[in-house]
Amino acid sequence: MNRMKIAFNRLNREFASQCWQEKSSFVQCSRHFHCLVSDSTKASKTNFTIFKRSMFVQTQETPNPNSIKFLPGAKVMENGTIDFPNAMSATHKSPLAKSLFRIEGVKSVFFGPDFVTVTKTDDEVEWRILKPEIYAVIVDFFSSGLPVIQESAQNEEMQIKEDDSETVQMIKELLETRIRPTVQEDGGDVLFRGFENGIVKLKLQGSCTSCPSSTVTLKNGIQNMLQFYVPEVTSVEQVDDPEDTVAKKEFEKFENNLNSERK
Repeated sequence: MNRMKIAFNRLNREFASQCWQEKSSFVQCSRHFHCLVSDSTKASKTNFTIFKRSMFVQTQETPNPNSIKFLPGAKVMENGTIDFPNAMSATHKSPLAKSLFRIEGVKSVFFGPDFVTVTKTDDEVEWRILKPEIYAVIVDFFSSGLPVIQESAQNEEMQIKEDDSETVQMIKELLETRIRPTVQEDGGDVLFRGFENGIVKLKLQGSCTSCPSSTVTLKNGIQNMLQFYVPEVTSVEQVDDPEDTVAKKEFEKFENNLNSERK
């Protein structure tokens, strides 16, 4: 059984790599994969992975050249979204994110309702090298039947509460119905983090985090819309959660120590 699983995984990776080399716009893991498997399983009636492989992984470019949106054609998040800015943040939360971080050159991972956004470290890392590995990891994971996340990702701050002021309720409603769906189309997300003295504090996630046009999106897009419908809003600011700042510093320290040991 284990030998067959290893063979299936190897064939899947070979096919994903072949599709990318042929400049296919998506990975078709149904008809071709069945053909590949049929010769090696003629004497076996095992079907524990065959129909799980019938899926497409499509890609969409985002405004951030270092981020690409992968659509596996299956549900990724049942509720909300979740952001993994570094490998440490995924350790006890998502087996899929952990697997993606094992690919050299992956900087961050973001899960939306039906997509996975992967951000690479810099311009020197080439997508033509990363894509086949990302395709293979995603297909392997969704064939395993494992949960995408191990903890609830529902963001309570985005929910309208009874003690929210009328202004905050309007801001949250606009974010949820008008702004977040548009941002998620580009492989990212925006979360409400507070409203004080006319300033709306928002956290950007996914492809928006390191996007060169994120400031334009924040000011010309989100701020203008909020000010139009909510006169109390004077400006919009991007913020990070305290735990994200601490985790980022610790991860940078870890990377520096690792690089020093290699020298």
